[in-house]
Amino acid sequence: MESVLPYLLIALGLVLLVAELFLPTGGVMFVLAVAALIVGVGMTYYTDTFLITLIFVIGVVPVFLGLAFYYWPKTPIGKRFFLTGPEADATLASTPVNVELEQLRGRYGRTLSPLRPAGVTDFDGRRVDTITEGIMIEPGQWVRCIDVQAGKVIVRPVDKPPDLGDLETSDFR
Repeated sequence: MESVLPYLLIALGLVLLVAELFLPTGGVMFVLAVAALIVGVGMTYYTDTFLITLIFVIGVVPVFLGLAFYYWPKTPIGKRFFLTGPEADATLASTPVNVELEQLRGRYGRTLSPLRPAGVTDFDGRRVDTITEGIMIEPGQWVRCIDVQAGKVIVRPVDKPPDLGDLETSDFR
């Protein structure tokens, strides 16, 4: 009759592996768990169940660790290891100024200063600090707002806004 001790050591090793994630031991339980698993499997080496035990341990340890890592962020100790994101209304994008700037997306304006690559652009009588995608744009050029990122209005030069038709740029000075 085989001894139960190897299987108890394997079970203890699995429990210690999981406990390492939930208790701050600095790796002591991990070392004990690995030692218990190795000794438990080693004790079955000369038995008929060695291969089955080895395959079981090789298959079960990753599953145990996967489940432990899945539930770990939900534990009190795991919560200390992971940062939580800011609330939706506490982000920079939700500030009133940035919500206003989001309305400029897709709109046309004219540069009031050289954009090298940052400068000032007029959008319907409103002066807005803008940046380009890295190119320089001279004053008086038509631009289109292509994106607003973290309060920065990104523009791209265009020939003429399609909705202004045949009006000359000198009519807007």
